[in-house]
Amino acid sequence: MAKEIRITCASNAYGVKVKRCCASCRHKEITNEGARVCALMKLKVEQMFECQQWQMSDGLKNVGMGGGVVRLKGTTEIILK
Repeated sequence: MAKEIRITCASNAYGVKVKRCCASCRHKEITNEGARVCALMKLKVEQMFECQQWQMSDGLKNVGMGGGVVRLKGTTEIILK
Protein backbone atom coordinates (compact mmCIF):
# COMPACT_ATOMS: atom_id res chain seq x y z
CA MET A 1 0.00 0.00 0.00
CA ALA A 2 1.30 3.47 -0.88
CA LYS A 3 2.39 5.78 1.89
CA GLU A 4 0.06 8.77 2.31
CA ILE A 5 1.80 12.12 1.95
CA ARG A 6 0.23 14.97 3.87
CA ILE A 7 0.90 18.37 2.33
CA THR A 8 0.51 21.50 4.41
CA CYS A 9 -0.02 24.96 2.99
CA ALA A 10 0.88 28.51 3.96
CA SER A 11 -0.66 31.75 2.71
CA ASN A 12 1.32 34.74 1.53
CA ALA A 13 0.42 38.36 2.33
CA TYR A 14 -2.03 38.46 -0.62
CA GLY A 15 -4.00 35.36 0.43
CA VAL A 16 -2.51 32.94 -2.12
CA LYS A 17 -2.02 29.40 -0.78
CA VAL A 18 1.49 27.96 -1.22
CA LYS A 19 2.39 24.31 -0.61
CA ARG A 20 5.04 23.91 2.10
CA CYS A 21 7.63 21.75 0.33
CA CYS A 22 11.14 22.01 -1.05
CA ALA A 23 9.83 23.26 -4.40
CA SER A 24 8.52 26.47 -2.75
CA CYS A 25 11.35 26.99 -0.23
CA ARG A 26 13.77 29.91 -0.34
CA HIS A 27 16.69 27.58 0.54
CA LYS A 28 16.22 25.42 -2.58
CA GLU A 29 19.04 25.26 -5.09
CA ILE A 30 19.14 23.38 -8.39
CA THR A 31 22.42 21.83 -9.57
CA ASN A 32 23.58 21.81 -13.21
CA GLU A 33 22.37 18.19 -13.42
CA GLY A 34 18.87 19.24 -12.30
CA ALA A 35 19.04 17.79 -8.79
CA ARG A 36 17.36 19.72 -5.97
CA VAL A 37 19.63 20.57 -3.02
CA CYS A 38 18.78 22.20 0.32
CA ALA A 39 21.27 25.03 0.87
CA LEU A 40 20.85 24.82 4.66
CA MET A 41 21.31 21.08 5.12
CA LYS A 42 23.56 20.52 2.07
CA LEU A 43 21.48 17.44 1.18
CA LYS A 44 19.97 16.25 -2.08
CA VAL A 45 16.20 16.28 -1.48
CA GLU A 46 12.99 15.26 -3.25
CA GLN A 47 10.55 17.88 -4.55
CA MET A 48 7.90 17.26 -1.88
CA PHE A 49 10.39 17.17 1.03
CA GLU A 50 9.47 19.57 3.85
CA CYS A 51 11.85 20.39 6.69
CA GLN A 52 11.50 22.49 9.84
CA GLN A 53 13.53 25.37 8.29
CA TRP A 54 11.10 25.88 5.37
CA GLN A 55 10.66 29.53 4.36
CA MET A 56 8.59 30.81 1.46
CA SER A 57 10.66 31.82 -1.56
CA ASP A 58 10.85 35.52 -2.38
CA GLY A 59 9.04 35.04 -5.70
CA LEU A 60 6.08 33.33 -4.04
CA LYS A 61 5.81 36.07 -1.42
CA ASN A 62 4.82 38.48 -4.23
CA VAL A 63 2.28 36.23 -6.01
CA GLY A 64 -1.12 37.90 -6.13
CA MET A 65 0.26 41.41 -5.71
CA GLY A 66 -1.12 42.51 -9.08
CA GLY A 67 0.24 44.94 -11.60
CA GLY A 68 1.42 42.24 -14.01
CA VAL A 69 0.24 41.40 -17.51
CA VAL A 70 0.21 38.23 -19.63
CA ARG A 71 1.72 38.61 -23.08
CA LEU A 72 1.37 36.40 -26.13
CA LYS A 73 4.51 34.25 -26.41
CA GLY A 74 6.99 35.67 -28.90
CA THR A 75 5.20 39.01 -29.29
CA THR A 76 4.45 42.07 -27.22
CA GLU A 77 0.67 41.69 -27.55
CA ILE A 78 -1.02 41.82 -24.13
CA ILE A 79 -3.61 39.06 -23.59
CA LEU A 80 -4.62 39.69 -19.95
CA LYS A 81 -4.25 42.78 -17.80
